[in-house]
Amino acid sequence: MTKLKSEEIRNMSPPELLDELESLRLDLIRERALSSAGGAPENPGLIGELRHTIARIKTIQKERGL
Repeated sequence: MTKLKSEEIRNMSPPELLDELESLRLDLIRERALSSAGGAPENPGLIGELRHTIARIKTIQKERGL
């Protein structure tokens, strides 16, 4: 999972954005479940990074009017 920059997100087509958003949401659910179960996360900042990337995608979707 790499951090997507706004420029990379803007170059994606609407179907690609939806696929990426779904994938990121599943990753976020998985990481939150691991965290709530008391497991030690491999990357402690991953939850925040996932949330920020999801927000970037949703912002660009809103700008496009999707």
